[in-house]
Amino acid sequence: MSDRPKIAYLISQYPAISHTFILREILELRHLGFSILPASINAPDRPVDQLTALEREETKNTWYVKRQGVRGALSALLTTLITQPKGLGRGFAKALKLGGTDLGKIAKNLAYFVEAVMLGCWMRRENLHHLHVHFATPAATVGLLAKSIFNVGFSFTVHGPDEFYDAPGYRLAEKLAAANFVICISHYARSQIMKLSPVSQWDKYEICRLGVDTDRFTPRHARPAGEVFELLCVGRLTPAKGQHILLDALALLIAAGRKASLTFVGNGPDRDSLESQTLRLGLSNSVEFAGAVNQDRILEYYTRADAFVLPSFAEGLPVVLMEAMAMEVPCITTHITGVPELIQNGANGCLTAPSDVEGLAKAIEFLIDQPEQSRQIAQAGRTTILADYKLSNSVDKLSGVFAKRLWKSKPYQC
Repeated sequence: MSDRPKIAYLISQYPAISHTFILREILELRHLGFSILPASINAPDRPVDQLTALEREETKNTWYVKRQGVRGALSALLTTLITQPKGLGRGFAKALKLGGTDLGKIAKNLAYFVEAVMLGCWMRRENLHHLHVHFATPAATVGLLAKSIFNVGFSFTVHGPDEFYDAPGYRLAEKLAAANFVICISHYARSQIMKLSPVSQWDKYEICRLGVDTDRFTPRHARPAGEVFELLCVGRLTPAKGQHILLDALALLIAAGRKASLTFVGNGPDRDSLESQTLRLGLSNSVEFAGAVNQDRILEYYTRADAFVLPSFAEGLPVVLMEAMAMEVPCITTHITGVPELIQNGANGCLTAPSDVEGLAKAIEFLIDQPEQSRQIAQAGRTTILADYKLSNSVDKLSGVFAKRLWKSKPYQC
């Protein structure tokens, strides 16, 4: 469909286990007729032979900035100096301004400037006039500088909450001002960027929720009550996820005579401390660390879980919750950020206060002791996903925003 816009997508690392939802979004947009060409600052997070078949295929479609090396950087800088000297000067001045008076930040922003030059030259070769970035983090800084140098269209998807906690450090206000439009994954995300920007910019902020493939994440077969209640937590092992609280809650349950087990799926900087805590609490026979798991294997973990638990301190709006809900796994998570937009306590999931060990243990006990209510909650969870978080519907709305917001820019030179 030639009438569909041609868009460059920039991601910090692609493909990546934690960015699978971006791959799904891109594939669905292509299905709708958009030409989406991805660029990634960094190489994939795993060797090629460890990627899924879909991810391996996507690497063939992806242009990698750092792989171009010093030669690629020098070639792009020289070409831009000759053909776009004013733009190059604007971008250089912008990078210095973003760095402020901190030499370390100046150095980082000059590196982003070089990456922006390389990115803009690639976009010109591919005849791309609009750049969309996922996350308002350093990749969006590269996008901001590319707009300054080449005057390309620029938009990004804001997830939160990291960008909101250090808005000055991420130069979020500058990115919001420069963007032609901004996609927000939740009302919470939109509220936070509204707080940082004048009312005159608010009409640029569009809510497009993330979604899951409900034809892939389907209800499990009925599970007979097992002797051991199996808990599942999927996500990076990081302080923001609050997984140490989950171990404390599990220890309370087992001390009270409950038979429960827990599987962590994911890796991260907290793995060593979580394993140490597991040993200290005497939970070694009840806790499994499965490591990072590709999307082609994640279904088996959801299938055997009695409940999904994500005791986070900070989140955007986790796709893993949507996946579990779509498979009718009852979910327990915390009443934070945009999560209450997805889960209503006692209706389609259970919400607890972040850091509340006793409250988390009680929520798990509730699901153990009330199997019929647990089943109803799980079914209501899938109903919610079908109504508001189905991938095809979510991307259809996103495609409408792109079609409405994008225009044919004047050809630019690099």
